[in-house]
This record gives sequence, C-alpha cells and structure tokens, in this order.
Amino acid sequence: MNEITFTQDQIRDILTQIAQGEDGYNRLMKLAIEALMQGERMIYNEQTGDVSNGYRPRKTFGRGKILELRVPRTRQGNFYPLLLGLLKDEEEECRKIAFSLYGAGLTCDQVGELFEELYGKQYSSSQISRMFDYAREEVQQWLSRPLEGYYPIVFIDAVYISTRRVDHVSKEAYYTILGVKSDRSREVLAIVNFPTESSMGWEEVFSAIKARGVERIDLVVCDGLTGIENAIGKHYGMANIQLCTVHLERNLQKYVKPKDKAALAQDLDEVFKVGDSRHDKQKAQAAWKQFCAKWGKYYPAIGRKAHQPRMDLYFTYLDYDYRIQSMIHTTNWIERLNRDYKRTVRMRGSLPNSESVILLLGHVAMTRKAYQRKIPLLNYESEKFNWSE
Repeated sequence: MNEITFTQDQIRDILTQIAQGEDGYNRLMKLAIEALMQGERMIYNEQTGDVSNGYRPRKTFGRGKILELRVPRTRQGNFYPLLLGLLKDEEEECRKIAFSLYGAGLTCDQVGELFEELYGKQYSSSQISRMFDYAREEVQQWLSRPLEGYYPIVFIDAVYISTRRVDHVSKEAYYTILGVKSDRSREVLAIVNFPTESSMGWEEVFSAIKARGVERIDLVVCDGLTGIENAIGKHYGMANIQLCTVHLERNLQKYVKPKDKAALAQDLDEVFKVGDSRHDKQKAQAAWKQFCAKWGKYYPAIGRKAHQPRMDLYFTYLDYDYRIQSMIHTTNWIERLNRDYKRTVRMRGSLPNSESVILLLGHVAMTRKAYQRKIPLLNYESEKFNWSE
C-alpha cells in the first residue's frame, strides 16, 4: 500500500476546512489528541517491545460538547498516554468548579443546566451529585484531621437546618466549634450533627476533638444551654467559661411585654459593658442585682435570676483585658459563620440527609479566607493566654 504524503500547505487547507465545518473546533481537538496518543504508543512499543492492540473509548470535556476519544491500547496493557493525565486534571478541575457552584448556593439541577450550556450534554442531578465524590472525601478528611494541642479560645454553637431523616423532614442541630489558635488565626475544629442540641451531644463532640489532639483550652464561649458547663468540665476542667450575653438578652426579652423590650435592653447594656477599664466584675454583678430588682417587680421570673449561681458565668469576660472584652463576651464570631451556613443551604429547602448538609457546611468552613488573618488586639491579654508571638 502506497503511503500518501501531503505538503504543509495541503495539511493547512485540510485543517482549515475541518475547523470551518460544523463542530470544527472539537473535531480538530479530537484528531490532535488521538494523533498524539498514537504517536506516543509507537514510541512506547519501540522502547518496550510491546505491540498495538486496538483502542478503548474514553470521554472528556470539549468546547461545548463531550469528546469521545479512541485511546490506543497495547497487548500487555501497560501503556497509559501521558496526555490522559492532563485530561484527567482538566476533568478534576471541572468537578471542582461544579462543587464550587453548588457550595455557592446553586442546586444540583442548576449546576446541571449550566454544564449543559458549557459542554452540550445534559446532566441529571444524580450525575452532578456523583461529581462531588472528590469533595466529600476532601471535606471528610478535613473534618477528621489531627488538631493542635492548644487553643486559647473556642466558640461553640449549634445551627438548625432542615434535614430529611428516613421519610420525615425536620430541623436538626449542627454543632460547630470555632477555635482561636495560638498565632491568633482561626479554624473550625468540628462540625457534627445531632437531631437536637444537648449537653450530652456537646460532651461527645469535646471527646472527639480531644481524641484528635486538643489537650488544652483556656476559654470556652457558648450560649446558656443547660448543663453545658458540665460537658466542658468533663474534658477541659481548667477552661474558663463565658456564657453569651446576647443569648441572655434574647431570653430575658421573652419575659417582658413588647413595649418594655427597648428599656430592658438599655438597662442590660449598663450591666454588660465592654471596653471600659473602670467596669470590673464587682460593679457588673452589683448592677445585675439592681437590674433584677427593678424588673423583678413587674416580671418575677427576672427577679429570681438575681441570685442564681450560674449567672456568674456571664461575667467571666470581665476577668480579661478590657481591650479584648468585645471579642469574648458573645458568640458573635460563630454566629456569623452560622449565617453563612444558612445562606448556602437556603435555596435548597430540605437537604436529603445529614451527610449532604455537612458537605456544604464543611465547604463553607474550609474556604473562609478571613480565618487566615491574625486577629489584632487579642495579644493584649498575655497573662491568661499563651500566644505564639
């Protein structure tokens, strides 16, 4: 059989005709990729003594369509074109893009519609979901990673998200621990699901982070969940506890009439002052008793709180340098994260299972660039915290 040869101009004309035809760009890409792989197989066979053995099909992303390639094989089966590695990287990038869109708030159906526009192939929601397998593994590895031994401050809180369990949809609790590291940056230590929030659930979460390496915590900032101090004390008995003053205000607001809420909040501001070096714990506790006496005349439930020993945990922040008090008297930092959680899941209604929720929450927590920045002013408190700088 005679070999046909073409001049450079003839080759250029042929390629131009192909490029100008229907779907010309992808046809050229397919021809080029297959030609490169065949050339690589020829060299491989010469070097190893192997022989060609047909082709196997392989799909990859093209420009607006899926390319169906013929990948050369050899008899011994050890030939793997280097170009496939590059294509695999591209496909991995597409999967990451798909999950980034999903994590930003798009549904699986919406991601599928967008990919249909990009690649000319319709993707079902289940196919899009399978593209997230790499992300599930990445998030799971991140949530089970070893942790540092010391965290000066941790903030804990739970957010409720609609989740399907068996054949019923209800709001379930997702526990989050946000830690301040000794270099004053932050990281999420754990995201765990239980149907409800309880001190027993938190005890299990603390046990888990202890097993992952956390040996010491100096301050835990949390809401006023009943028994939370016992759950903390079981694993981190030396940690101080600050109950969130904003949560306390919300609870007290429930006891009063709507017309009294503004005045009650104003009085509480005089109790829980921050950033005032003259306002110490003794003055604050005296102001608290006056507050309870005043409002207890009209709302006895408030008056009964004046002498409850547990209320002392709301004043722990006053033992710290006045310049950092605004950062540690509430769970605001973690509530901002909770708002980001809700923003991400809001478009989806109820999620099919708790694993899907944790996948999204983990993605949000992992990608918060703000946590990489060191928090200024915290190092003003150098007696109660051991900063690394």
